Amino acid sequence: MTIPDVKELSLREKLQIMEAIWLDMREHVDTCPIPPEHRALLNSRRERVASGEASIRDWDEVKNSISRP
Repeated sequence: MTIPDVKELSLREKLQIMEAIWLDMREHVDTCPIPPEHRALLNSRRERVASGEASIRDWDEVKNSISRP
């Protein structure tokens, strides 16, 4: 399937394909290598949360804070 083929699909068909791709990717996520710079960033963020310097916020809380003037 080419990009022009995908552009011809209905929105419903595109969403079905996206869902199938995500479901397939979930099964293989553990085999995907994590780049060292991504791992370093994640470790840094975990350390900040563990030390109390940062906190984890709920997605709804983040969305609400963004929409505030």
